[in-house]
Amino acid sequence: MKQAGAALALQAAVSAQSRSGSDLREEVHNSVDHYFENMGREPVTDLHRLVMSEVESTLLAHVMRRTGNNQSKAAVMLGLNRGTLRARLKQYGLI
Repeated sequence: MKQAGAALALQAAVSAQSRSGSDLREEVHNSVDHYFENMGREPVTDLHRLVMSEVESTLLAHVMRRTGNNQSKAAVMLGLNRGTLRARLKQYGLI
């Protein structure tokens, strides 16, 4: 009986993660649409670098706050090794 409850909890967590992933995708879609609308006829260059930089720096700042600035916990949460996390934090001026 305990295993069935755990399986249901896992299914609910996976389902919630799938929804949040599609929610995030929708937010990115809307943000990129908004960016293009605001640019009008201005030429757009280096968009990939811009988006990746904005997303990554924001993500790192939020995860660091969430983990109480614990780099080891943040690295696990992000799926990065601690050295890579530390380099990225320095890159964005977060440490």
